[in-house]
Amino acid sequence: MIDTFGNLSQRLIAPVGEFRISTSVEVVVEIKPQIPEKASFVDVPDLPNDVLVYLLPSRYCESDRFGEMASEIVGDRKTGYAQVMSIAHWVRKNVNNIPGSSTYPVSAIEVNKRREGVCRDLAQISIALCRALCIPARLVVGYMHELEPMDIHAWFEAYLGDRWYTFDPTTVDGGGPRIAIARGRDSTDVAMYNQYGPLLLPKGISVAVTEL
Repeated sequence: MIDTFGNLSQRLIAPVGEFRISTSVEVVVEIKPQIPEKASFVDVPDLPNDVLVYLLPSRYCESDRFGEMASEIVGDRKTGYAQVMSIAHWVRKNVNNIPGSSTYPVSAIEVNKRREGVCRDLAQISIALCRALCIPARLVVGYMHELEPMDIHAWFEAYLGDRWYTFDPTTVDGGGPRIAIARGRDSTDVAMYNQYGPLLLPKGISVAVTEL
């Protein structure tokens, strides 16, 4: 099935006792997608209908609370690409990326107070700041080649010109090739799994990303 945000998903009834789920896939990715500096800000009336939802405040990205802060961060930089780059740079410099520092999703407001978090948290405060400037932004989770230690990774995309572009506040050079698993407004929409009924605790998740 395909969810509201275009992500492939599956439903299953967990059997009694232990069970294992495994999958493999080969994908073709861009080595390091280039973002043209001319990627421009799009006026709200000109945005596609399906992009508008990524301007709204959401559970973990309270963009309506970041207007003044976002304006201070970008200063007089040209609207569009330069603003998003300024936001990613500010987050990278001012919010410490510490694996394991938050074991559950926290909001952009909480991240701003703590000034530390995991990749997901850095992406979500970046999203809130972008939306505060009327730049559509969404959360992406997936895997990045040569990430150490290998784990699920999160970054964000901003809508500029006529398409979505990748930004990652945890890396200086953009990082390696990426495999996107899910996209959404924030952590609410991109969970690797949701469960209903008695709590099931996974014993572990093992992931390998290999360049062919």
